[in-house]
Amino acid sequence: MARVVAITQARMTSTRLPGKILKTTRGKTLLEWHVERLKRCPLFSEVVIATTVNATDDPVIAEAKRLGVRAHRGSEEDVLSRFIGAAKDSRPDIVVRVTSDCPLWDPAEGGRVVEGLMQDPPADYASNSFERTYPRGLDTEALWYDVLLRMQRLAPQGQCPEREHVTIMINASRRELFLRRSVATQTLGSDLRWCVDTPEDFACIDAIYKGLDDPLASYPAVLKFVRAHPEIAALNAAIEQKKV
Repeated sequence: MARVVAITQARMTSTRLPGKILKTTRGKTLLEWHVERLKRCPLFSEVVIATTVNATDDPVIAEAKRLGVRAHRGSEEDVLSRFIGAAKDSRPDIVVRVTSDCPLWDPAEGGRVVEGLMQDPPADYASNSFERTYPRGLDTEALWYDVLLRMQRLAPQGQCPEREHVTIMINASRRELFLRRSVATQTLGSDLRWCVDTPEDFACIDAIYKGLDDPLASYPAVLKFVRAHPEIAALNAAIEQKKV
């Protein structure tokens, strides 16, 4: 059985909503809800938080300790090396990349991405955001650890997009070098935004969490609730995703 390690990127210095991951809803921080959902994926052997060496991210380390998950500190600019540093102590076969501003991440849907990676013939990389069928906020990427190391060898030294954006090499600059696999759903929610980058996004997530009977409800159940309450989706419908 492949050892799968989920690594979530987390930092406090978001430009549009600083400290967003430690904002609270329904008695827990967004990071806590996110980690709880990651821990519910039966395919994951470990969950690791990857943050920066900056003092501004000391609260992330404190929160990781409170939640009982390992945290790794690395370069703010060289996110690729930070990501590899977070992975290597866990000795993974497969690494799953998510981001901590996704408090409605779904363990079953994320697990489908890992299964897609391992499907015969195995791909180098699998993602559920090539063809956007899910809401933003359920984004999941899975790749073999040796593919991650190959990217490290290929990336130029110094500050560059291939080090700042972990998988840009696979998805843009050198994608001809990698076998990619797309994972999609027929339970469509691509018009929805469930990540947190702005005050409007937080208002949407806060309303969802406060309205759900089960705060850890599955993606289909959350989607059903949101469709029944279009005023919630309207809270952040005008927000545009930041460009890479």
